Amino acid sequence: METILRPLIVVGGSVLLTLVVGWATDLLLRKADGRHPETPLWGLLRRARIPYQVMLCAALLRGSYVEAQVFPDHRSAVGRLLTLLLIGSAAWMVIRIAAAIVETSYSRYAHAHAQRNPARVRRVRTQVSLIMRVVTAVVGVVAVASMLLTFPAMRAAGASLLASAGILGIVAGVAAQSTLSNMFAGFQIAFGDMVRMGDTVVVDGEWGTVEEITLTYLTVRTWDERRITMPVSYFTSKPFENWSRGTPQMTGTVFWHLDHTAPLDRMRERLRDLLRECPAWDGRDYNLTVTETTQNTMQVRALVTAKDADDIWTVRVTVREGMIRWLAEEHPYALPRVNTADAVLRPSRDGVHRPRRSSDGGMRRFPEHPTKSL
Repeated sequence: METILRPLIVVGGSVLLTLVVGWATDLLLRKADGRHPETPLWGLLRRARIPYQVMLCAALLRGSYVEAQVFPDHRSAVGRLLTLLLIGSAAWMVIRIAAAIVETSYSRYAHAHAQRNPARVRRVRTQVSLIMRVVTAVVGVVAVASMLLTFPAMRAAGASLLASAGILGIVAGVAAQSTLSNMFAGFQIAFGDMVRMGDTVVVDGEWGTVEEITLTYLTVRTWDERRITMPVSYFTSKPFENWSRGTPQMTGTVFWHLDHTAPLDRMRERLRDLLRECPAWDGRDYNLTVTETTQNTMQVRALVTAKDADDIWTVRVTVREGMIRWLAEEHPYALPRVNTADAVLRPSRDGVHRPRRSSDGGMRRFPEHPTKSL
């Protein structure tokens, strides 16, 4: 009877105590979250509930499994297994707590500066994301190292590993040169404010928005929902366009090739009306000028403004389409035309009439001459 009750009391008591403590902790976090709605910290800390309970249960069992007298011949293996579980759950809980603290700090900063300095908010978001990845990697490495050190063979080999660490580091550095360069480039991007998540960039002729930045690669989401993934070292070694650098306000251009008789003054008035009807125009500035002329047409350019890259695209296509439709309906003569001349027939010796150009550059039509009958 004792062989049954003892392990049942030890194991069941540990599990029951874990559930009670976990429920009480979750209840306190929910009450704190209700009393402080201005901060998401307490709600985010609830994400660590599962690793917290696993760690607590592993710690209780690690300290009391000897009294349960379960698998006495494998006491060392059971103890090491519980130790590994304890280390793993503790690392899991530390990562969740760090993520909650970092996310809370970022949300407060973003709420306070989103309207005044959105570019700064995107920069902090990029830095926070990379810092959280580094913290996760460091905690994971420490946890794995702690697990390995629980084995006696690993502790005995520690001295030799430390002695050869310099040589191994050199070999690993040479072998992973590209990976390390990308990693350092990721830190340079995060803290050098070169590109941030949410920035509008043009890379290799592709226009898109930076969607994700990691320590080794960067993802750009294009306007047609494609994802371009490239190493972060690209942005530190090659030029690229960042339309969100500084202020997001932008100036765009719209070109038309029109006839020389196009009504420029009326086009300026029509441009003003089109912009007033377009909600994407920010009202800062607009202009319409002739930038180039050719033998048959002239090039007319309109300058428009908008608050960001997405709106400038909307303004440009709206103005281009509206102006072309207005010219086709109201002033069709202003659209490009191909000038042609009337054909001129001249009699030939064989009786065939061929075109002839007059001396003034025009075409002259001669009366038909009947052929002589033989």
